[in-house]
This record gives sequence, C-alpha cells and structure tokens, in this order.
Amino acid sequence: MYLSRFLSLHALWVTVSSVMQHYPSVWGHYDVCKTQIYTEEGKVWDYMACQPEARDMIKYVKVTLDPPDITCGDPPETYCAMGNPYMCNNECDASTQELAHPPELMFDLEGRHPSTFWQSTTWKDYPKPLHVNITLSWNKTIELTDNIVITFESGRPDQMILEKSLDYGRTWQPYQYYATDCLDAFHMDPKSVRDLSQHTVLEIICTEEYSTGYMTNSKIIHFEIKDRFAFFAGPRLHNMASLYGQLDTTKKLRDFFTITDLRIRLLRPATGEIYVDEQHLARYFYAISDIRVYGRCKCNLHATGCKEENKRLLCECEHNTTGPDCGKCKKNYQGRPWSPGSYLPIPKGTANICIPSISSIGNPPKFDRIWPNISSLEVSKPNQANVCDNELLHCQNGGTCINNVRCQCPPAYTGILCEKLKCERDPGGCSQSSGRALLSGAAPLLLPALLAARALC
Repeated sequence: MYLSRFLSLHALWVTVSSVMQHYPSVWGHYDVCKTQIYTEEGKVWDYMACQPEARDMIKYVKVTLDPPDITCGDPPETYCAMGNPYMCNNECDASTQELAHPPELMFDLEGRHPSTFWQSTTWKDYPKPLHVNITLSWNKTIELTDNIVITFESGRPDQMILEKSLDYGRTWQPYQYYATDCLDAFHMDPKSVRDLSQHTVLEIICTEEYSTGYMTNSKIIHFEIKDRFAFFAGPRLHNMASLYGQLDTTKKLRDFFTITDLRIRLLRPATGEIYVDEQHLARYFYAISDIRVYGRCKCNLHATGCKEENKRLLCECEHNTTGPDCGKCKKNYQGRPWSPGSYLPIPKGTANICIPSISSIGNPPKFDRIWPNISSLEVSKPNQANVCDNELLHCQNGGTCINNVRCQCPPAYTGILCEKLKCERDPGGCSQSSGRALLSGAAPLLLPALLAARALC
C-alpha cells in the first residue's frame, strides 16, 4: 500500500515538475487564434492574440551587392589562403563552378568540405577603400527572435556596420558597429551588450569583440538579440511574460526588433596588423560562408501562418483582418477602427478582432459558419450601440461625447460625430473658408454602423 502510494505521489511530482519546467515556454507561443467554447448562447468562438512560428528567414531573402561587380572571378584572380596569408596561389574564377564564389553561397546548406562561400575581389586598388554593401531584403515586415549570425571564411572585417530598415530600404539606421578600434574607426567607445541594461537596451554600440583578424576559430560575428531579450525575460528567457509585456507597451522596443531589410556594410577587410602590406594585397578580401536570420512574419498578432505567394511572404490573416501584415479590417468588418492584437493579459492576450459593421448586425456575416458571440464583440445589444467613447470613436471638430450615445457638437458642426458643417444645409452652401476648415479637421469616421444609432440621440 505504501509502495503504491509512493509511486502515485512520485508520478504526480514528475507530472507537476514537467509542467512547471515547460510552463515558461508556453508564454511565448500564441499559436492559436481562436477556439470554440460553449456558452448559454450556444457554441461561439473565443478569440486570442496569435502569431506565426519563428523560422529561418534566410529561405525567403533576396540579396543584392553594391557594387554589383564586387564578387571575385571576373576576371579570374589569385588570392592568399585563409589559414596562411602568405600562400597566395588560390584562384577565383567565375567561369568554373569549382572555383566560383557567387553571392548565393552565403545561404546554401553547409556540411561539404571545403565550405562554400561568397568572396569579394581582393584589395588590389589599395589605398582606395574596399567597400561592399550586402543588402538582405524580404519585402515583408519581420520580427527577429534570435541572434543574427554572420560566418566569415576570410578574417573578420576590421570595420563593419550592420544596418536595418523598417521601410523596405528607403531609409536606414545603424544596428551595431564593429571594429578592431572603435574610437579610431567610428569615434565611439567600445562596448558589449553585457554593458547595457533595461534602460539602455536600445543604445547603438560599437564592439571590438568580433573584429580580430586571422585568429583560429574566430570566424563568427553576432548581433545579440537574445541577450537583449534577457534584460526583461531573465538569463534563460524563462520570464517571457515580462518581455511580451514590455514589447506590448513600448513601441520603440518593439520596433527595435522589427525589420524589413538588413544591410551589412563591409568597410575595411581584416589586416591582422596596423599597416597594410602593399606587396601582398591579395591577402585582403571579404568572404562569407553563412548568414543566419531567425524571426517571424509580423502579422500584428492576427495570424499564426505566413505563406509565400509570388515570391512574397504574406500573413494568413484571421480575426477578420486582411493585408500583408493583417494591418486593416476586411470589408463589412469595420464596426470599430482596426487595432493590432495585444500580448496582454498573459497568456492568451487580447485579439482585438475586427467586428461587423453595426448596420449589418441584423444579418451578421458568419465566422466560419458559426455566428459570432455578440457580447464578445463589445456590442451588448444591436439597438444599444455606442456612438462614441473616449478611446475608439472620438467626436470630431471639438465635439464632446455624452454618455457614449451622442456627440454634442460645436455651433458650426452637425452629424453623428460632428463631421459635417451646418452650412452645408444652407441653400448657398459653405464658403471656401468653411470648406477648408472641415478639411483641416480630423478625417470623418463615417461608420455605416452609426447611422442605425441616430434615432437614439
């Protein structure tokens, strides 16, 4: 009896321990957009914030090089061996597959020996700078979830900048500077991510940690995403609730981990010494064998899937949203302004679904053949709809919301949301100046749904 009781307790403890061990990871899933629940009103949908699973985003990248003819091999040239910079009988020849080093070899599957890699021309035009821009584009907004890792087959650059864009390459901002001497190269004191804190996590730093020359096993450069997450989620990222709470409430932090494009600016190749050896310029070049970027499609917490269509990533939107990033409401689901989902409250978050236009509630659109739970759509009864409130539907042109059912308008304006000039009713119409006054105000929120509530005012 005691043995069986002990075994039962042990089994219970194992189960609880297992749940507790893995529980923190559950905070970060948000892998379901809706589930069916049963209420007094019948079977309805319960909506939750949701996001796609993180994946290897390099599979979907488009790469461009500037200058475009910077890849070695056309014409063929010799360069020095990686391990022995004075053995200069290696050849790069674009016309021969075994000797070519095109850009796509930065992203191919490794495991073959020797490693495959892209390689630039050598620094034969010294002292003219050897500059290369490698631009990675996704044509989609991406949320980074892991470190960016760049593996060099040459020595790591003496000077390099990693940059990001949030507007598809129209503008750029630095992510991190890399140099053997930060003060000399960029007039910045050297730092590492370990020197940062929650309050300085968005600081753009220059690091000397990844800029050694030909040292053995010194091929990798990191941009540390997880170390920055750890300032909020703890060293092992167990407190994801804290991280998601910060991302939810701090736009600058959320934008910091969001990109549409990355740019690697290679400014000076590894020299391994203070002075460039002009007698052996074939020693100096760039070579990259691998780039890793892990992240997820940004879908504003309105999708769990992201598909490639016509060589473009698109969110598979739910919550009655649409668009590449689920950034707007579907037609006939504009009962309130679009809003992104929220990670809070943990663990399900808030879906902030797009709701049917109130004028169509009498014959509501269907949600996958299940009628929407009207109470969950923040509409308690069709004939008691809110006309205005202080968060979502503002009275316009200086109007004041009265008990959520009507707008009290200034003398010159009328309409449900004070969106119309009274002079429009006059036979003479509005003057040019009054017309301009209307255009300079807030854009009218002409929700068809609100017309049904006019009789209540």
